[in-house]
Amino acid sequence: MKLYYLPGACSLAPHIVLNELGLDFQLVRVDHKTHQTEDGRDFRALSPFGYVPLLELDDGSLLREGPAVLQYLADLQPASLLAPAQGSLERYRLLEWLAFLNSEIHKGFIPLLYAVAAGKYGVETAKPKLEQRYAWVNAQLAGKRYLMGDGFTVADAYLFALTQWGQAPWLESVYKTSIHFDGLEHLAGWYARMRERSAVRRALQAEGLR
Repeated sequence: MKLYYLPGACSLAPHIVLNELGLDFQLVRVDHKTHQTEDGRDFRALSPFGYVPLLELDDGSLLREGPAVLQYLADLQPASLLAPAQGSLERYRLLEWLAFLNSEIHKGFIPLLYAVAAGKYGVETAKPKLEQRYAWVNAQLAGKRYLMGDGFTVADAYLFALTQWGQAPWLESVYKTSIHFDGLEHLAGWYARMRERSAVRRALQAEGLR
């Protein structure tokens, strides 16, 4: 398999999951300005919208969109428990988390990542809304090691990739957007546990983030 990625982007999530599963894969870096892959191809020929992650399977099939890629990978090894069993209520809880992270957290960061273009909207509307969402996530982590309880799932990998875009004294930020996570103690504890995972450390190192 090949994972097309941009260092520190949301593609960090499937990178972590691939490491967790111990799967054989190749990283292919994409230039976000030129949309060229590191081997000189036009990435938009593979992914028309030009964004990562993109997973290329061994048979040449292409899988786009982070939540779909994450679940596909988890289902390759059901015994890993990175996703609950298909058809179970817990699987729908995972889908609930992935949908929330995709629409409320990931999308919420966009105006902060493009602050100049977003103007006042990014500061006056998007930032407070994202702060509220993270306060809710912090509350959900109270008494839990991970988002869904004691066990790590693909949802944790996704949240980790996104949280790296903000700032806090305990956080090694990638993009240093204007949102700060000060006072979110449960989020801070979860982040520390995530950083201790070998799969996370190896993904960060491979992407030049540590």
